[in-house]
Amino acid sequence: MSLAVAADVGVEAEAARRRTFAIISHPDAGKTTLTEKFLLYAGAVAEAGAVKARAGRRRATSDWMALEQQRGISITSTVLQFTYRGHVVNLLDTPGHRDFSEDTYRVLAAADAAIMVLDVAKGVEAQTLKLFEVCRARSLPVLTFLNKYDRPGRDPLGLLDEIEARIGLRPTPVTWPVGIPGNFRGVIDRRDGSFVRYMRTAHGASSAPEERVDAERAAAEEGDAWHQAREATALLDEVGAGLDVASFLAGSSSPLFVGSALTNFGVRHVLDAVVDLAPPATARLDDSDLPRPLDAPFAGFVFKIQANMDPAHRDHVAFVRVCSGRFTRGMILVHGPSGRPFSTKYAASVFGAERDTIDVAYPGDVVGLVNASGLRIGDTLYGAEPVAFPPIATFAPELFASARPRDTGRHKQFTKGITQLEREGVVQVLHDPDGDPVPVLAAVGAMQFEVFSHRLAHEFGAEVDLAPAPYKVARRTDRRTTEHLREVRGTRVLARADGTLLALFDSPYQLQRLEQEHPDWRLDPVVSAGDPA
Repeated sequence: MSLAVAADVGVEAEAARRRTFAIISHPDAGKTTLTEKFLLYAGAVAEAGAVKARAGRRRATSDWMALEQQRGISITSTVLQFTYRGHVVNLLDTPGHRDFSEDTYRVLAAADAAIMVLDVAKGVEAQTLKLFEVCRARSLPVLTFLNKYDRPGRDPLGLLDEIEARIGLRPTPVTWPVGIPGNFRGVIDRRDGSFVRYMRTAHGASSAPEERVDAERAAAEEGDAWHQAREATALLDEVGAGLDVASFLAGSSSPLFVGSALTNFGVRHVLDAVVDLAPPATARLDDSDLPRPLDAPFAGFVFKIQANMDPAHRDHVAFVRVCSGRFTRGMILVHGPSGRPFSTKYAASVFGAERDTIDVAYPGDVVGLVNASGLRIGDTLYGAEPVAFPPIATFAPELFASARPRDTGRHKQFTKGITQLEREGVVQVLHDPDGDPVPVLAAVGAMQFEVFSHRLAHEFGAEVDLAPAPYKVARRTDRRTTEHLREVRGTRVLARADGTLLALFDSPYQLQRLEQEHPDWRLDPVVSAGDPA
């Protein structure tokens, strides 16, 4: 066998070992806690929920940003790579709050599967329904984890109906709870009918001991709770709600697990499912809808950019999902949009805010390119042959605000900060092509403005004054339509950094009237970045 063929076999074998998935949930459903417990069970941290900080205090491994630690919520997505059962796991933690749903959407573009975490007391909540629907629309395989079963909550059978009705995914429980919410005894593993009993550990800081008990003994020891659980699983059997791997991989059914991330109950079942059920890296479609073979020369795309993860160095990292070929540190790639060569001398494997130099990566892996100036979200990098991947869609902005530096003497820092935060996708930054120097920020949710202001002040030393702008809706337009809109009151046309022109309207009713009266004007929904104006 030639060395070239041997190398190709190596790439495919390594890709088969990769599992790259995102975790999505409503705020407070337990997503970050589950992330930390995955690290515990994989041996990536010695104690759940924390790593030692210099001050002796603790901080969540995944929530590294100062504002995240102050607010106790996830604001930015995080990449965590670790090994488990001989597999390389790339865990893409995401913000739970709807205001940061655009960041989550970008992460989903780089994932091969997702875990949907639901609070057993709240079920599917409207605030993040859009994200679950995105998974469904992309046919992304989804595992479901009913969390917080150690607390009072709703009937799990009712939650199954809600998941199917609101999301369109058919839940297929793999484990089923013994005991009502708040009195959690363990789970029935429907694959072999055995009972898995959990035992608590102090503050859930270590793996929960598990005892696997046969059905006869479980019936004697658990009494009514066991019999009620068995009745529920019998009903599930009757309606055909059993594990169906083919429909799961097709994105139409969702293997469901029950547990409590806080107490570590059921965590191992879900992590095992990632390895056993979630798909490995497979051929990705390029922008011509053709599958890019895994053993083709290197290609990948940027799905996230993050600055100041290491405040001491003030650098920024571009996160690249490897789609094909073998990545080796130092290789010279081509930056797709510009055609210019790009050096990968400073490449890292990322674990939250920490990083280690990476020498080799394979399809499914995420490579952090440090100080990768000039890269933008959605950009393609390739080796021997040109390739482009579909653009990463964006959400239409719903809120707008003008931004001015509070101290005009800090204008240079203000400009540098706003350029960097726009490149990261913290907000969309719109400029007046006719010369008004005051930028307008566009966002999906109000908390994006809060993060923008906080980071501009603390990372770039430029406090900012934001003034709400009156616009209610945005549409993509072109230069011809722009000339007509100049004469229409209550409208304004601004440009994104990529050159796309956005028409902003004070009222959605005015937009409707213009669409009816001028069907030849271009007023398209804001659906994706990179489209030509």
